[in-house]
Amino acid sequence: MTSSHATDVQVQLVTEIREADRNEKMNIFEPGQFYQRGETQVLTFTEHPDEGDPVNTMITIKPSHVSIKRTGGVAMRQVFQPQIETENIYHHTYGDFHMKTVTNEIDFQSLNEGNQGRLFISYQMTLNHEVTQAHRLTLTFKEESKT
Repeated sequence: MTSSHATDVQVQLVTEIREADRNEKMNIFEPGQFYQRGETQVLTFTEHPDEGDPVNTMITIKPSHVSIKRTGGVAMRQVFQPQIETENIYHHTYGDFHMKTVTNEIDFQSLNEGNQGRLFISYQMTLNHEVTQAHRLTLTFKEESKT
């Protein structure tokens, strides 16, 4: 059986949203945990937004797809599979939003391949069947230094 012990990591999540002439970029830095079991790799961390409750995020990376599950201040499970359309509901304080996602590209470099892991996802998301935005998610994580 392969090891599934957690590695403490420092997570940086950069989300870029492009819509017509508008660009939005969000940066999150949080401590997290990285697990690996077979071909599945999991990253967990908790976001502490300026407003609202903390959001627990779990990112599961498998060879065929990536899923992001968020609970707490918001609730959603978004699945990314190259060239496949997926749908989910984003539960937020301000109401529920229907999300349709078409994944253009997933690029993943495991923590095992170097001193830093990296997940890049490029996708189109349509909110409530109305607004389609281009999204880029770049997640980097590196082992906490043992000092």
